Amino acid sequence: MVRPLAGLVLVAGWLLAGCGAQAAAPPPASPTPAAKTGLAALAPCDLLSSVDRSSAGLTSLGEDKTIGTARACDWTESGMFGLTVTLDDTAAVDDLKVDGGTPLMVGRHQATKVPGDGACAVLLPAGAKASVQVDVTNASFRDTNLACRRATTVAQLVEPKLP
Repeated sequence: MVRPLAGLVLVAGWLLAGCGAQAAAPPPASPTPAAKTGLAALAPCDLLSSVDRSSAGLTSLGEDKTIGTARACDWTESGMFGLTVTLDDTAAVDDLKVDGGTPLMVGRHQATKVPGDGACAVLLPAGAKASVQVDVTNASFRDTNLACRRATTVAQLVEPKLP
């Protein structure tokens, strides 16, 4: 009587081993998208924390927008000024047509400051073919120096986060 039981156990073991060998291999892992790097890894509205916004005189959250093909964030302080930070993955500062710009060091980046009528832009290089543009326009279109101080403050807050 012992023999049939031993044979049954042996057959069951072979069946179990055979089932394991027949198990389908897991499907190949789907390729993961390449991680974004450089300027492409940044979100314009995330460049200013709540503390940064306070330092820049902003009381509201920014709104995502697109300017041409560039990603941007727009903040508006009603009756006071507007601020736009634009991340351009296709144009270096040298590619931008700038009249009347002056060199300005912002952190480790050689920037260009471009004053206008109650407005000011600070342009920062962000790679071989990329730039960040910080634009401030006063609601009154007056006091260019104030607009440039604001733009420079924001550029200094954004600069450490750039590639």
